[in-house]
Amino acid sequence: MKIIGKKVITYSMLGLMQVGMFSSVAAAAPGSLHNDDSQRIAYLDRDDRRDDDRQRGHDDRKRQENERHEREMKRRPNESERDWHKRQKQEKKRHEQALRDIAALLIGFAIGSGSSNNG
Repeated sequence: MKIIGKKVITYSMLGLMQVGMFSSVAAAAPGSLHNDDSQRIAYLDRDDRRDDDRQRGHDDRKRQENERHEREMKRRPNESERDWHKRQKQEKKRHEQALRDIAALLIGFAIGSGSSNNG
């Protein structure tokens, strides 16, 4: 009987946690899910030229990072196999972090431009 009681309590708590998580997701959902068309959000026209420049800058930074990464991954003259693999491992970590930073910057721009347009 103790085992059944523990299982009931455990599954009940898991169910409550799931309900709690889904309620937070529903609260964060776009307004159209719980909006009865009584409110309308007016979006202002974005400055597309500025967005294009940001996108172009992002693409350039990403291209430059990929080119640098390719150069660094090649084996250098007089470099031992062990040193090369060690350097490759470190370079992969550095490259992944650089790409995350570039993506985060673009996401930051998108969020910033989106929030300024929600006036």
